[in-house]
Amino acid sequence: MRPVDRGSPVPLWAQVYDDLRRRLADGEFSEEFPGEMSLVEQYGISRNTVREAMRRLRSDGVVVAGRGRKPKLAKETEIEQPLGALYSLFASVESSGLDQRSVVRDVGIRTDAVAADRLGLPADTALFHLERLRIAAGEPLAIDRVWMPADRGAPLLDVDFRHTGFYHELLTRAGVALTGGRELVRAVLPDAGDRRLLQLGGDEAALSIDRISYTGDEPVEWRHTLVRGDRFSLVAEFSAKAGYQLGVPV
Repeated sequence: MRPVDRGSPVPLWAQVYDDLRRRLADGEFSEEFPGEMSLVEQYGISRNTVREAMRRLRSDGVVVAGRGRKPKLAKETEIEQPLGALYSLFASVESSGLDQRSVVRDVGIRTDAVAADRLGLPADTALFHLERLRIAAGEPLAIDRVWMPADRGAPLLDVDFRHTGFYHELLTRAGVALTGGRELVRAVLPDAGDRRLLQLGGDEAALSIDRISYTGDEPVEWRHTLVRGDRFSLVAEFSAKAGYQLGVPV
């Protein structure tokens, strides 16, 4: 480590931040990242100064640190999904080489006013519903909730969804091929129940993915997925000449 220079015009937190970035680049913390009090002692500075430097590292996505938990290096996401593709999470996990399974939490025919509204249907329309906790490499990855009109989804009621792709079953059993869709992706703090399922701390965000899928002009699926941001990322190819290249097949 490089000691801080109290006579420098550079704020102490910025000096510590820069030095930690240097030490990270040198591989010094490959085994373990030091805790807050350890950094206070190393640099001879206040806890507030260390906290500001750590806040910047968290904002950079370099370090993961929650309240009351020891900081650790952020891992590269295991699953990357190209933007602009009509993708299956099942296929994305399979292509990453990770073992996967699902815990089926609910499957059946029921009504839901919010889901019906997303599909442009009356509130009392019967809908097929499937909720799964997706597990990859033995750890929670996502909570996946699917809604579609009951007449489309009824052939799927007897499917064992513990290890199969929803879109594969939808095509082979119901004859429904999706032709397009729209997604809204944003960062959210899950509620207590979803945090517990995903094994997230109270201040850890997840990616919320709302998807409407179509067959021709007909909306046939509304899917709401909460996925751990430390395990899943969305990527796009781009160049100065062509801009973003979307529509990458999966």
